[in-house]
Amino acid sequence: MASGFFALFDDIAVLMDDVATMSKLATKKTAGILADDLAVNAEKASGFVSSRELPVLWKITKGSFLNKLIILPIAFLLSAYLPVAIAPILLIGGAYLAYEGAEKIYEYLFHRKHTKGSVNVTNMTEAEAVAYEKKKIKSAILVDFILSVEIIMIALGTVVDEPLNIQIAVVSVVALLATVGVYGLVALLVRMDDLGYKLIAANEGKASIAKSIGTGLVKTLPWIIKSLSVIGTLAMILVGGGIFVHNIHFIHDLVHSLPTILGEFIAGLAVGVISLPIVNLFKNALGKKKIAEKA
Repeated sequence: MASGFFALFDDIAVLMDDVATMSKLATKKTAGILADDLAVNAEKASGFVSSRELPVLWKITKGSFLNKLIILPIAFLLSAYLPVAIAPILLIGGAYLAYEGAEKIYEYLFHRKHTKGSVNVTNMTEAEAVAYEKKKIKSAILVDFILSVEIIMIALGTVVDEPLNIQIAVVSVVALLATVGVYGLVALLVRMDDLGYKLIAANEGKASIAKSIGTGLVKTLPWIIKSLSVIGTLAMILVGGGIFVHNIHFIHDLVHSLPTILGEFIAGLAVGVISLPIVNLFKNALGKKKIAEKA
């Protein structure tokens, strides 16, 4: 009886070790999307008055958990009954990520002067501020849903040949880490300037190390947000390209002689450049259809 009990513990230990190892591998595979997720949500959770930043972020975080609860069972059902669908879903998601990356580069190169300035929420009425907040939360949760599909599918793709219990454990761990890790870091980022202002105020105008740190935090935050945006754009192209390189032999053969990161970047950029006019044509046609229906 005792030997059977200890054998059960041994089996659990082996299982947890496998889950930990594969979770680490899956997390590495999804790191690019997590970087983009962090950049996107840092932007979505900023731009509010200080007292609303954390409540808005909490609402987005709850939406992210709900997204994962919806996506995970569907992903496991696909893995159990239709595993052949995982690769096409990954490729569609990879094309979307490459498109998003290419679109950001295109907008930066050709439409930078036409981008709108930041919205000043302090000049809004209470009703306008509430509507603006709801719109940003809805947008953030929608983007999170798309990125969550990719995170979960990529994580699942790394363990698709493993038993279902391993798949469930590994992908669930990655999904949980994605939400807690990303939104925990976003919370630190959006409050970084407030901490800086408090350090400055605490010194009452006197020069000190604390005041210098506070000033540094306030001045650094905008640059961190901008750098995350750049990193996120590159990450989307690399992740999208990597999906195509690892799932389509023809593309793999074309770039296999190049360094991995360069090959994935070229593949992702090529897919993005091809996808960009196609998606834009579709968007324009859809927009014209809506205008015609209203008229």
